[in-house]
Formats: sequence, C-alpha cells, structure tokens
Amino acid sequence: MIVKDEEDTLEACLSPLCPIVDEIVIVDTGSTDCTKEVAARFGACIYDFEWIDDFAAARNYAFEQATKEYMMWLDADDVLGPEDCVKLLELKERTEFAYDSVTMSYQLTFDEAGKAVYSLRRNRLVRRACGFKWIGAVHEYLAVSGNIYHSDIAVKHNKRKEYSDRNLRIYINRRAKGELFTPRDQYYFANELYDHQRYYEAAVQYEKFLQDGLGWIEDRIAACHKLEECYRQLGETEKSLEALLRTLLIDAPRAELCCKLGAYFVEQERFDTAIYWYRQALLIGLPQNPMAVQETYTSTLLPHIQLCYCYDRLGDRVNAKIHHEAARMYNPDHPSVVYNERYFRELAQGQLLNMNDRQSVRPADEPSDS
Repeated sequence: MIVKDEEDTLEACLSPLCPIVDEIVIVDTGSTDCTKEVAARFGACIYDFEWIDDFAAARNYAFEQATKEYMMWLDADDVLGPEDCVKLLELKERTEFAYDSVTMSYQLTFDEAGKAVYSLRRNRLVRRACGFKWIGAVHEYLAVSGNIYHSDIAVKHNKRKEYSDRNLRIYINRRAKGELFTPRDQYYFANELYDHQRYYEAAVQYEKFLQDGLGWIEDRIAACHKLEECYRQLGETEKSLEALLRTLLIDAPRAELCCKLGAYFVEQERFDTAIYWYRQALLIGLPQNPMAVQETYTSTLLPHIQLCYCYDRLGDRVNAKIHHEAARMYNPDHPSVVYNERYFRELAQGQLLNMNDRQSVRPADEPSDS
C-alpha cells in the first residue's frame, strides 16, 4: 500500500486482513498525522518514499519491498468484508495455484441498502516473480499478462476524503513541460477537468481522445457519456445527443446508453419512444466482458422506475404497477420507490379522487456518473 495522512481509514482496511496476510508493506509518501503509528500497530513494514508526483513510481517502490510469493495491493480507504476475507483465505490455502494474476471486483457506488450498483475489476493479486510494473504517473494501472483468474472476491471503496485538485495539477504541470500524453493520459486528464466542472476544456480533451480511436474500448464509451454531459452543461443539446450516439460506433448498445436515450425522450414527453429504450436497457443487461464496468443501476432499478413513470403518464396503470413492483424488488428503500408505493396504495384505496393531489408516480433521477 502507498499512503498519506490515512489515520482515519487505515485501521478499517488492515484490521480484517492482518490475520490473513503474511506481511504488510506500507509506503508512506509524506504523512503528517498518525498514519505510521496506525500501521505499526499491525506489524507493518513501513518505508518512506519522497513524493515526486508519480503514483506508479510509488507503487513500484512498494512492490520492490515485498518478499512473499504473491502481492496484493489496496488503497487505505478500501475494505474487505467478512465474506470476502473468508474467500481470500480460501484462495490463499489452495494447494494448486498457477495464476499470475487474480482480479477482484472493485465496488465503487452503493444504493441505500448498501448494495453495489457500480463496479469494475482490478488485477489485485499478482505473482511477484512475474515482475509486473505499474504504469502512469496519475490513474496508474498494473500491466499484467499470463494466466489470469477472475475471482468472486470484492473490494469495497470507502472513500472519505474530499476530492482535491492534486491530479489535475499533475496533468497541467506535465503538459506545461511539453510531455506528450498517451491515450489513457488524455482520457484521465479530460476526466479531471470534468470533475472540476471545467466542461469546455474537458470537451476539447474528450474530442482529442476519441478522434484517434486508440484508447481502451471501455474508456472510449465512458468518454462519450462524459462528453454528452459536458455539452449538456454547455447548452449544446444537439452535440450532446451526437456524443451519446457515438457509443454505437464503438460497441453494441449498453444499458446506460438506452437509459439516457429514454431520458431524452421523457424530457420531450414522448413516452412511447422512451418506453422502447428503457425496455431495451432491461433486455441488454450487463456487459459479458468481466473487465467491463458493471453498472447494475441502469440495467435493473432505473429502467423499471422510469417505465413505471412512463406508463403512468400514458394512463396505463397496470403496466406502471408491474414495473413498480419490479423496482421494489431491487430496492424498496429508493426514494422514488417509496413515493410510488404510497401513490399506488392511495390509488387503490380511492384516496386520489382529485388527481391534483399527486399528478403521477415519481421518476428516478437521471443516471449519475460514478
């Protein structure tokens, strides 16, 4: 692990793992709080690394300090739950283990019930003898090859720190020095601009990234969705829709695309057309590629809530109720589901004699970026 000022999160990360792992390597990049003291309580081997605005350099240094056959990396605000710790221990105790890398689900966003709705996979556990290296000063990745096992272990991201402009500053400084960005750097630089609401600059960078078609397919699809939002924020409605449709030139339709098209037609009150796209989102489901982003919200709960809304607006309360019940199965605590449950209950009891009391069911918010 590489850490800096993580006294509030490090214990929650290390506590469940301490009985499982054989050594803990902590590389501190300049903490001024009690991070090192917390790490020491778990018997960690603690090293200092002078921060040089390069995450890959720090992570590679941490890997160099490891001595065991396999290395697993985490961030200080990552957590493994009890079930996943059991799975990790079972994985460790296998007598035959010929894998060079093990991927684990990285759960980033959760619903009201704590269920993961947005996740992706990371190469988490690697054979030290393979000498895999981290690449990229910012938003680094671990370049792996060989025999890879996709495990059912999940790592939960429990971010508490506020986002800073650190990464954006690193990119701007690198660009000022004349450094040529890789397609991956181009994409993540655009993301940093987007996260800081610098939408015009972000749009320019997304366009540069997309025009060459050299990036990872998942990054290209995500860039189209972020570009759509940039143009929407800038009031460029036509360009916004064009950016969204560009995903169809990259891969087969994804559920997120269908939901955004559905939202576009809901805004125009073209509910029949919106219904078509939300139904497509349900039919498409999640991507088959295990390394692709798995966003269950846009393939389950969201389209059901929106279909409930669209059918209700068309006066078809039978189908509206069907999709409400489906949404309730996924998340009974979602604000729209709670509202709509009351709506249908009052409707059944004849309490909505004056339809001005509640015009219709409540739609969900638009799909949010994670």
